[in-house]
Amino acid sequence: MTIDFTKSTDGLVPAIVQDAATKTVLMLGYMNQEAVDKTNQTKKVTFYSRSKNRLWTKGEESGNFLNLVDMKVDCDNDSLLVTVNPVGPTCHTGTDTCWKEENTSSYGFLTALEDIITDRKENPENKDSYVASLYRKGINKVAQKVGEEAVEVVIEAKDSDDHLFKEESADLLFHYLILLQAKGFKLNDIVTVLKNRH
Repeated sequence: MTIDFTKSTDGLVPAIVQDAATKTVLMLGYMNQEAVDKTNQTKKVTFYSRSKNRLWTKGEESGNFLNLVDMKVDCDNDSLLVTVNPVGPTCHTGTDTCWKEENTSSYGFLTALEDIITDRKENPENKDSYVASLYRKGINKVAQKVGEEAVEVVIEAKDSDDHLFKEESADLLFHYLILLQAKGFKLNDIVTVLKNRH
């Protein structure tokens, strides 16, 4: 990895720190060659502190270390992407990130869909909502719908209509997300189980 430290007058390059698991951006720091070397040697992210005028390992006082997973240089060789496994909150203020965001897993559209399902579960009186109507009918009805959709996926898997197979697969996943919340869980709980098995 070749890093061009000559583009800035202070010999530092920006280092964007990202959680390896959640992909959340945690903080921005600056590194010189010595900080990069120490990070690679110790596997704990070390920056050059412009305010302290010295190397600074994140967590050296708080214990909230950033354990190195990977480090990449960008296409211009003048900035770094550092992926880490954080120990505790990253920001000195006690928040998960320096932008006061929670460092949680997100599954894109599926997370947005889960939020809608949560709203319907918490507001089951909504007469216009199919999801709310399922929650009003109880866990047995929700579980039954998952079983029905699973059978339909199996049937379509044996045929050659890819469009119908995808449609039924979407129905199964949708109803499974509803069932998960009916049982008090979310997709991330299942992802955790899969990670533990890996």
